[in-house]
Amino acid sequence: MVKCATHPQVETNLRCGKCGKPICPKCLVQTLVGAKCPECARLYKLPTYRVSTTYYLRAATTALGMAIACGIAWGVVGSLLPFVFFNLLLGPAAGYAISEVVSLSVNRKRGKGLATVAASGVATSFLVSIFLPWGHPFFGLFNIVLDLAALALGIFVAVTRLR
Repeated sequence: MVKCATHPQVETNLRCGKCGKPICPKCLVQTLVGAKCPECARLYKLPTYRVSTTYYLRAATTALGMAIACGIAWGVVGSLLPFVFFNLLLGPAAGYAISEVVSLSVNRKRGKGLATVAASGVATSFLVSIFLPWGHPFFGLFNIVLDLAALALGIFVAVTRLR
C-alpha cells in the first residue's frame, strides 16, 4: 500500500492516470479519460463565472444608476396608474431591466456576487420609488404586503437572471 500524496495518513492503491502520483478517493477527480489528481485535472471556473474586482465595480455603478432610473419610473408609473395589482408587474420589470443592464455591463458574466449586486439594485429601486415626493405612500397592511411581494418578485427575477 502506498500513501496518498495529498493526504499522507491515507493508504491507497489509486494512482493518477496522467502523472502516476498516488491519490486517495478524497482527492480523486473523475474525468472522461479516467481518474486524475487535482493538478492534472486542472479544475478551473468557467470564464463566464470568473469575475474580477473591476467587473464588480462596473456592475455596482451600473446597478446604482439603473436602480435610480427604474425607481423613478416605478414611482411615476405607480402613481399615474394606481391599480392595486399593477405593482406586481412593476417589480419584476425593474428586476429584469436592472439585471439585464448589469449583465451587459460585465460582458454577460454571471455568478452569485453579480446576482447579489442586482438584487441590491432592485431593493434600492424600490426604496427610490417609495421615497419620491409623488411616490405611493403605504395605505394599509394590504398595500404593504403587495409592495413587499412586488419587491420579492423583482429580486427573484434579478437573481435568477445572473446566477
